[in-house]
Amino acid sequence: MDKKSTILGTKVTQKLCEKRGDLFSCSENESLAHCISADARMGKGIAVIFKKKFGGVDDIKSQGQKPGGVAILKRGERYVYYLVTKEKYFHKPTYKTLESSLVAMKEHCVSHGIISLSMPRIGCGLDGLQWPRVQNIIEEVFQDTDIRVTVYTL
Repeated sequence: MDKKSTILGTKVTQKLCEKRGDLFSCSENESLAHCISADARMGKGIAVIFKKKFGGVDDIKSQGQKPGGVAILKRGERYVYYLVTKEKYFHKPTYKTLESSLVAMKEHCVSHGIISLSMPRIGCGLDGLQWPRVQNIIEEVFQDTDIRVTVYTL
């Protein structure tokens, strides 16, 4: 396959597939990821759906992750990754904290045999990061793995 190609409206690169649709329609054995603040408020955007669907706010807080880390919940056959990219809900993340959180998540995925990971366009909604740069970071972080990353947009 070329480095980038388009298949039925789905943009695919070597490590990343962009898909239109509902993130939560993916297979229940796929792990999920999204960004949160260290205070785990999850009061806006897709974080509200994650909080309602998977709960575990106290478990997330008890992991004590700081920006650049990742909190992890196990739900059924999947892991749910909470990329901690900022200290407080009203702060903005940096590309550096996002990359650090992605690396922490990748390490967990590799050590637990995760091969399929789905997420929204992390950091690009309310957090205001630019998708082309985030996309490049994701591709670089996962380039040396067998993990397939699918990014959903509505």
